[in-house]
Amino acid sequence: MSTSSSSQSLKIGIVGFGNFGQFLAKTMIKQGHTLTATSRSDYSELCLQMGIHFFRDVSAFLTADIDVIVLCTSILSLSEVVGSMPLTSLKRPTLFVDVLSVKEHPRELLLRELPEDSDILCTHPMFGPQTAKNGWTDHTFMYDKVRIRDQATCSNFIQIFATEGCKMVQMSCEEHDRAAAKSQFITHTIGRTLGEMDIQSTPIDTKGFETLVKLKETMMRNSFDLYSGLFVYNRFARQELENLEHALHKVKETLMIQRTNGEQGHKRTES
Repeated sequence: MSTSSSSQSLKIGIVGFGNFGQFLAKTMIKQGHTLTATSRSDYSELCLQMGIHFFRDVSAFLTADIDVIVLCTSILSLSEVVGSMPLTSLKRPTLFVDVLSVKEHPRELLLRELPEDSDILCTHPMFGPQTAKNGWTDHTFMYDKVRIRDQATCSNFIQIFATEGCKMVQMSCEEHDRAAAKSQFITHTIGRTLGEMDIQSTPIDTKGFETLVKLKETMMRNSFDLYSGLFVYNRFARQELENLEHALHKVKETLMIQRTNGEQGHKRTES
């Protein structure tokens, strides 16, 4: 699906070269982009194998010739990572892109911390190494052009995802967080709850139960830091958690009423 000619070659620097950073890097390299990376852990050997220049020193990373800096940190560590970057080392105006699962938090942080001449693109690839192991086609890529002056660089970066066949969705960071609280956060919460219940496959599983077991397994493979970040840094998540608790209470209440009515009817029949 992808071709190196689909978008102009970019010099992309990745901050945070964990699983998700590596996942994005593979496709970016395949499309012909030039990559550098920096991370708290030492990924120099892996980067050498991938053809990526790895910087242990963040200052040296920032002084490199980079068009786009992609922030692939965890939600919980973004503030610390950005706050510790010597941004005065930047050689020229640069496009900063975040790929976090919440959007208002990075938007506010980057507007506050980055130099005025830095462009900001807030994004959320709604997929990862597990769900898109066979390609990005038909997976959703959400983005919000928060502060863009260099339209060409921004468009070339967005094209990386369009080239791979992603469903491209442009929406505000607030709209994203409102929708994600009702969808992604609830999905993680149900999966985590099923994990606490330790549900397991049985010899008589229905297709519906098989789906629940898969959901539990998928959600439990994600770090708790991710789940915590979805709650702590999405102002709409608390209400959705309360809505879920209320809904469960209503379902239980309805069942108890039915049980009571059934027991009373049985006693009347016996008498």
